[in-house]
Amino acid sequence: MTEIPGLILAGGLARRMGGGDKSLLMLGGKPVLDHVIARLAPQVGPIALNANGDPARFASYGLPVLADPLPDYPGPLAGVLAGLNWAAEQGASHIVTVAADTPFFPADLVERLQKAAAEQGVQLALAGTPDPKRGIARQPTFGLWPVALRHDLHDALAGGLRKIVLWTDQHNAATAVFEFDRIDPFFNLNTPEDMLAAQDMIGAGA
Repeated sequence: MTEIPGLILAGGLARRMGGGDKSLLMLGGKPVLDHVIARLAPQVGPIALNANGDPARFASYGLPVLADPLPDYPGPLAGVLAGLNWAAEQGASHIVTVAADTPFFPADLVERLQKAAAEQGVQLALAGTPDPKRGIARQPTFGLWPVALRHDLHDALAGGLRKIVLWTDQHNAATAVFEFDRIDPFFNLNTPEDMLAAQDMIGAGA
């Protein structure tokens, strides 16, 4: 597998959790971010963290902390752009992104994203899960992103675009569909109730 850089998106404001960093909340005896890194590290090469504010709060992880390159918290796409700019400096062709509040994402995420992109002859791919109403529910913070599109993304953000799938649809993004039986691998932590549910998932071996 290509040693593709990985980016953890932690730039959200966590309003429903009362503010602060969801990724630093304790889950199963360690911060949520520890779970995310443990899942991502075997799948990628270098890892960076997209987060705004004082980077010192993540100093113990020894990871590059990339702030949004545009002001006023324009959303996850700004974090993707930060990661693409970082990867460009390393000469990488792509990055893979994951969300910092989703501790159970698939252990074969990167491989499956790369396979979906290759099979559909494109450079960009998002994760998705089956949905009884929509057919496929895309998970847009989990994606394979080409560095070559970073200038296009910057221009789109500067022009006011915020919704990820509006931009990815413009570039014919592939979808890697992840079936699941019991636990949604893209279950994310938005509320205190979600934290309790995640604790139960860990107890069930997620």
